[in-house]
Amino acid sequence: QVQLVESGGGLVQPGGSLRLSCAGPESIFSIYTMGWYRQAPGKQRELVGAITIGGNTNYADSVKGRFTISRDNAKNMVYLQMNSLQPEDTAVYYCNAQSPPWSIITTSYWGQGTQVTVSS
Repeated sequence: QVQLVESGGGLVQPGGSLRLSCAGPESIFSIYTMGWYRQAPGKQRELVGAITIGGNTNYADSVKGRFTISRDNAKNMVYLQMNSLQPEDTAVYYCNAQSPPWSIITTSYWGQGTQVTVSS
């Protein structure tokens, strides 16, 4: 059973910053694409950003220029630096690991989620 463990969520005022962290096993971080998703109440889960093993990143348009995803493969960690947070960023944020495109079997793992609330 693969475990991804998120941390770093909380309550922050509009315009503030938070950094989310996700820890997992070496077997995952050595080859999987890591991503952050979020789900707000009453909405579908959406991709926030993702980073490949080679460091290529992509972001949702709504967070470009404000959020930065990074990974430290030596520490088996992935991060989401969130700046200029707005109330619409309020959601449960999930860490995701997605098997590489060349995998024979597609696998995806999820963390338990961490709440981010942006409010004054």
